[in-house]
Amino acid sequence: MRFDTAYFDAGIRRIGTECEKWDGMIAETGDETMIPMWVADMDFPSPPAIRDALADVLERGTWGYTVSGDADRQALCDYWARRHSVTIERESVLLSPCVVTGLKLALRAVTKPGDGVLINPPVYGPFFMSIRSNGRKVVESPLVCGEDGRYTMDLADMEGKLASGEAKAVMLCSPHNPCGRAWSEEELTAVVALCRRYGAPIVCDEIHADFVYAPNTHHSILTIPGAREIAVMLCAASKTFNVAGLEQSAIVCCNEAVRKAIAEDMAASGVKAGNAFALAATRAAYTGCDAWLDGLMDYLAGSRDMVAAFVAERMPRVRLTPLEATYLMWLDCSALGFTQDELLARIRAAHVKVNDGLFFGEQGRGFIRLNIGCPRSQILEALERLATVLG
Repeated sequence: MRFDTAYFDAGIRRIGTECEKWDGMIAETGDETMIPMWVADMDFPSPPAIRDALADVLERGTWGYTVSGDADRQALCDYWARRHSVTIERESVLLSPCVVTGLKLALRAVTKPGDGVLINPPVYGPFFMSIRSNGRKVVESPLVCGEDGRYTMDLADMEGKLASGEAKAVMLCSPHNPCGRAWSEEELTAVVALCRRYGAPIVCDEIHADFVYAPNTHHSILTIPGAREIAVMLCAASKTFNVAGLEQSAIVCCNEAVRKAIAEDMAASGVKAGNAFALAATRAAYTGCDAWLDGLMDYLAGSRDMVAAFVAERMPRVRLTPLEATYLMWLDCSALGFTQDELLARIRAAHVKVNDGLFFGEQGRGFIRLNIGCPRSQILEALERLATVLG
């Protein structure tokens, strides 16, 4: 099968499949004409190899208690070695239901109640929630936005909050959601140096690792010298291959004591992962879907460039953050002069659903996030509608 432009242009119809992105939106708004450009999953068929693997499980005819083991962990290790040049040992891998669960488990293992956890807003909303719901304190070190809309970390500010003891740990989003940064090796090396200097562990969400556009490269926290003893890395096939509904992810931790603490917390709280369908789908994703992913990345790169050209021509007062990674575009609409409520109301009136920038922290005021993980015809229709209210 050719995973080319025509394949991804065809998309897949998802209405009526209990899909949050479409069915959840229609239930919430009552608007069947609305175009969903919000929650981070894609309107493309998952790879054929995954469908075949799920069909094989279905054919068994019975689905009793399921064991997971070396084959599942080895598939992940081989994939990360092949796609990202990261060496992971099987014994460092714990299976978990989703990356947000992993964030919470890792946080509980490396901090104690009342500790400050440093994050870099605007950042994925569950970072805030994971910290607060576990009795820790959010410590913000906002990213710095340059004249071109590109974001960087404020290393001096981060150091101040670590040196003072206000922050006891750092939670990274790498690649960054919603700012689309693929952090450089130099940036991550500087963060690791700070954390080692002040004894702060790192929890690093790398769920978007596969969505990095050339000439950028994904640099896993596990490849940074000195990071393995202080870092917990979280990853999943769910975002890449559009199988989030199967609930399967991984926690990668090379520090044996921390890994043991996470495993004990999972056992105590009844957190389990690895149902028969999720395991089969994830193994297939990691072993038989590289060609599909390569085709997807080519398609998304073209869609990114299409959106950039459209915004420049038809919405000149909207500033688009350069997209180095993810399929989520970050649009600064503050020059239009609307309040956040007015901005979102105008977009709803155009029958488009996007993510509210405030979901990512106060630094997202005046912003929206746009999901381009869908056929280009859908993107263009949404952009045409947005241009009527944001142009």
